[in-house]
Order: sequence, then structure tokens, then C-alpha cells
Amino acid sequence: MIWFLEGQSSQRDVLMGAREALPADVRIFASHRRQRPEITSQADVSLQEPLDNEERIDWILQTAREHGIKVILAGRIGGFYEARRALFEAQGITLVTGGMSMETFACVDDKSRFTAECEAAGLACVPAITATNTAELISAYETLAASGEVCIKPTVGIYGQGFWRFKAEADAFSCFADPDARQTSFQAYLHAYQQAAERPPMLVMPYMAGSECSVDMVCENGRVIASVGRRKEGLNQTFERDTDAVRLAIRAAEHFKCDGLVNVQTRDNDNGQPHLLEINPRYSGGVGYTRHAGVNLAGIFATRRLGLTEPETNWRNNVCVKAITVAVSATA
Repeated sequence: MIWFLEGQSSQRDVLMGAREALPADVRIFASHRRQRPEITSQADVSLQEPLDNEERIDWILQTAREHGIKVILAGRIGGFYEARRALFEAQGITLVTGGMSMETFACVDDKSRFTAECEAAGLACVPAITATNTAELISAYETLAASGEVCIKPTVGIYGQGFWRFKAEADAFSCFADPDARQTSFQAYLHAYQQAAERPPMLVMPYMAGSECSVDMVCENGRVIASVGRRKEGLNQTFERDTDAVRLAIRAAEHFKCDGLVNVQTRDNDNGQPHLLEINPRYSGGVGYTRHAGVNLAGIFATRRLGLTEPETNWRNNVCVKAITVAVSATA
């Protein structure tokens, strides 16, 4: 039996991929802190997790013991579970968090440290200057602006929260008129930044105009077993493998000793050369799309962890997908 703890909204897709690959007699457990039957109903057994993190640990261990569950995937807060790995191992449970130790999370969660680690390892990454106050922010901007467009984001965060591009022609109101464009002038940003005495550390970076590649992968003990690159083209996404971006992502995941269903983001520069943006030691929101490319990553993960035959990979060339909203029953 295998248990998928609360993850991103794509937890539903992960469950469907695992169910497709696993024998019918293998029971799948799924849980979420909220009432999310549209997600957990894809499993054989649906559970609701306690809201409190510490209470959740005791509940997970007790539930796993009662049902004889041997493999647990932490979809969210992987670092929180990783710090308590010994509790799971003491009960003979294989805990999969996204990393093999707290070192992985320490390196990838802090984007400033991540950048330094990549540079030291010879992994091409988007260069960045960390700013912790107004003087450092101005200095970093002036240094990078001499060579081209500049952008900024927090050193810690997900979903692109806090990311902004500095455009000289952007008026002060543009970020309110069209926030999804993520564009503002540096002066407008600086004015807002100075309104508080303290701000979290920020990364100031050159903006790379090329496209992004989101690489979903299955990792085991710091080794990549299977991977698929996804690249957005307008509202659509295409798939790739054995490209410079995918190879760079694989090198990064293995360097940082990732373990589980993991996502690595890269972005191309003006010359089409990929650079690392970040590593997410969890599955991505679009991991389920990869099944359209003929690669069931969730199924590969689940079967291998349970010692079963993994699903065949039948790569499909020139596939293009588009996400749509579909209504599903949310009855518990």
C-alpha cells in the first residue's frame, strides 16, 4: 500500500497516474487537510489530515501502522517531514520527501544559497545578487541594469510569488492595472520597498528573455530515473527530452540529491542557453500533463517504490497540450 499526503492541486493527477500503473489489489491512500473529495476520491481510501503539523505527524504514523502502509509521499512541506524521518524509519516506513536529508531543503529553499551552490558546482544558473536593505537593492539594480533588463524575487517562495520585472517605461500604476504582467518601474518598486523598516532578502537578477522549461522527474536516492520537460508556448505546452534544458535539470537534481517526484525550472537566455531557476522538491502543478507524452511519472514512482513492474514509456513526438477547466463532483 502507498499513501499520498496532501500535495498541490495536481495531487489528483498523481493519484490517477499511480492507479493506472498499479495492480488493482494494491490499495492507494490519499489525504488532505481540507475537504477535497475531488482529489482524494481518486484513491481507494480517502482521509482528512489534522490541521496542526505536529498533530499530523502522530496521526500519520498511527494510521500507517494500523493499515500496514509502507510507502508515504509527502506532497507538501517536505522539509518538515524530512526533519522527522527517523520516526518513520523506526516503523519500517519508506518516507519520500523530495530530498535525502535536510541539506537538500536548506540548499534549494533559499534561492540565494541555491545560486551560490550552483555556481560552485559549475551548473549554469541565473546569476543573482542578494539585497537585504535599500542600499543593497539600489546597488544590485545599478550593477545589473548596466547590462540589460533586471528582475527581482524573494529568496524564499513558491509559485513565482513576489517576482517582478523592472521596465523603465512602466508607469507607477501599471502594476495595479495589469498585475499579471509582473512589470513595474524600479523607482515605483523602490518607493514601496522603503515603506517598511525591514524586508525579507530579495534576489536581484538579470532578466532572461528566453522561454522556461519545467522538468518533471522521478528521482531515487539522488539519481534521476525518468524525466519529461514541459515548455509553455502561449496557452499550450509542448514536451521535450534529451535537450540541453532537460540535461541541465537532471544534473542539478542529482547534484542536490533529490528523491521522489521533483520539479526543476530552467530559463533560456537570449542565445537559447538554459540556466537554472529553481528546484522544487515536490511534484509540480503540471506533472499530470506528462502522461500525454507517453510517460507516466507518477506510475513509475509508485511501482518502483513498491517493488513492482513499472509502466512502459512510449514517447510521443510533437505532442501539444492545453489545460482546460473541468467540473467534477465534489461530493464527499
